[in-house]
Amino acid sequence: MRDCLSCFDQPEVEFESSSGHNRQVGITLTKAKISNPRKPLRRPALELEFLIDTGAIYSVVPGSIARKLALTKLDREEFTLADGTHRAYDIGEAFFELADRRGTSKVVFGPPKVTPLLGPLTLESLGLMINPVTREVLPMRLFLASSRRHRKR
Repeated sequence: MRDCLSCFDQPEVEFESSSGHNRQVGITLTKAKISNPRKPLRRPALELEFLIDTGAIYSVVPGSIARKLALTKLDREEFTLADGTHRAYDIGEAFFELADRRGTSKVVFGPPKVTPLLGPLTLESLGLMINPVTREVLPMRLFLASSRRHRKR
């Protein structure tokens, strides 16, 4: 089994904190393949560099990529952007391959120059999580809940 962490590039950015100390903060970038789950043989997967955005919900790709992959529009949702404006975008489903993890997840068909984003919904569907302190992408510890019913005798 390949180590998932070997696929992640974490550039560091230095900033001066209010206490005057230089601190390094990371942004997490990763390469992943994205393809059409409904037409896997007709449309080859594309490898893109994604910014992992834990503040988002869905993953985002430019609409041109969604069209190239012939992803099917499933819905249209309104989103609040960082500047407070509201915009509606189409949403579909894509197949993601990240290291040895594969699965489908919702994806937003974003504007032309949008940076491809990998959101928490996609990470979780692949059984991955991001450590909020180190920004490392790690396998999630998976749990199954069960309910025990106790009979009174």
